[in-house]
Amino acid sequence: MDVAVTEAVERQTKAMRELSRPAFRETDVVADDAPAPIAQAHTERRRQAAVTEAAALRRARAGITVPPHRATGR
Repeated sequence: MDVAVTEAVERQTKAMRELSRPAFRETDVVADDAPAPIAQAHTERRRQAAVTEAAALRRARAGITVPPHRATGR
């Protein structure tokens, strides 16, 4: 075979190997006792809701009124 043809075949073989690798690589292994990402999101959401509720209760006890658009942050 011609050297150029051999090199071209090797390049194509290398390219095919690269393309055959998984599109989504394995993620880092998470420790068994670590919460799953969705559980972390739920925990954070509950914490934020508790903080918002506590702030609303403090305002209510102090007699402070906040317009609805300011209370929600929108």
